[in-house]
Amino acid sequence: MDRSAERTAGHSGDSRHLVELVQSSLDDDKAEDIVVIDLADRSSIADFMVIASGRSSRQVGAIAEKLRERLKAAGYNHVSVEGQRTCDWVVIDALDVVVHVFRPEVRDFYNLEKMWMTPTAAAVPKAKAANA
Repeated sequence: MDRSAERTAGHSGDSRHLVELVQSSLDDDKAEDIVVIDLADRSSIADFMVIASGRSSRQVGAIAEKLRERLKAAGYNHVSVEGQRTCDWVVIDALDVVVHVFRPEVRDFYNLEKMWMTPTAAAVPKAKAANA
């Protein structure tokens, strides 16, 4: 099944609910500098990208593992995780929402916010995304 078919077969109508669940999980696990980027009109890979930091490799790994568990418990069964061996940068792909959890130095180096945010497509502030 290709990615677009997987997205429509899953929870395609509730990507906002999914991003709220992701934010809640990241908050619960003390992730820092959480940024939500709306990709809906810019990319077919996902509706949202969420970027967050953990203070250490151990915290990055724990944040990613707990998020994966919470997503599966909520019925999001098509969740894949990459990068847990080193835990410098872990990607959690939940189809409609892709989450990047970094150690701060790695996040600064790759600077995904700069790559994906443009003057016309600013990040969705955490409070606004939760209430939208």
